[in-house]
Amino acid sequence: MKSAVLVFPGSNCDIDMYKAVEDCLGEPVEYVWYTRNNLDEFDCILLPGGFSYGDYLRPGAMAGMAPVLNAVREAAEKGKLIMGVCNGFQILTEARLLPGALRRNKSLKFRCEIVNLRVENNKTPFTSQYEEGEIIRIPIAHGDGNYYCDEETLREMKANHQVVFRYNGGNPNGSIENIAGVINKAGNVLGMMPHPERAVHEWLGSADGKRMFTSILQSWREKNGVTYRT
Repeated sequence: MKSAVLVFPGSNCDIDMYKAVEDCLGEPVEYVWYTRNNLDEFDCILLPGGFSYGDYLRPGAMAGMAPVLNAVREAAEKGKLIMGVCNGFQILTEARLLPGALRRNKSLKFRCEIVNLRVENNKTPFTSQYEEGEIIRIPIAHGDGNYYCDEETLREMKANHQVVFRYNGGNPNGSIENIAGVINKAGNVLGMMPHPERAVHEWLGSADGKRMFTSILQSWREKNGVTYRT
C-alpha cells in the first residue's frame, strides 16, 4: 500500500503523519505538493493538520480549492481511502467531501491536550481494529474544531452511521453532539479533529492512534487480496 501525505503552504503536521505511516506500517509513503493533479499511483491519501494558507478566509477554505483537491475527489470516487486530520478535516468539509463545517471553538481559545474519544463506529476501514464503544486517548491541537451541521444533515448522518468518534467526558470545542470525527456515505473518506498520528507510541502519551493506521492497511489488503508475509 502506497500512501500520499499532502503538503500545503502552512501544513505543519505533515512530518508527523509521514513518520506515523513509516513507523506503524513500514509501507511506502511520499510527500505530495498541493500543485499535483494526479494521485493514481497512491492507495491512501492523507491530509495532515496545520494552517494551510494561514487559515486565510476560513481554515481549509483556500486549500479546498488547490489543484490537488481535484485529484482527491477523483480518488474518493474510485473508492480509495482518504483521511483528513485537524486542518485536513477542515479541508475535506470545505471541499464538500464530508458533510458539515468546523467553526471556532466555543471557548474562543486554542485547545492543546489529550482527550478521550468514544469509538462510535468500528465498521469502517479506519476503525476495524477498535471495539465499538471503546474509549481511546488521542491529542487535539486546534482553535477551529467546533463541528456543526444542520439538523437534517445530523439525522441523515446518524441514520447512516457516519459519526465515527465522539468526545467522551468533556467537549473541548462545543461540537454538536460531541462529534469528533465523521465519514462519508461511501465509507472511504474520514475526517477527524484529534491527531492519531501523534498517538502511535506510548512515549508520546498514548499509542491508541496506531490502530487507525493498521486498520487502514488491513482494509486495503483485504480489498486487494494481499496476503501479508513476514
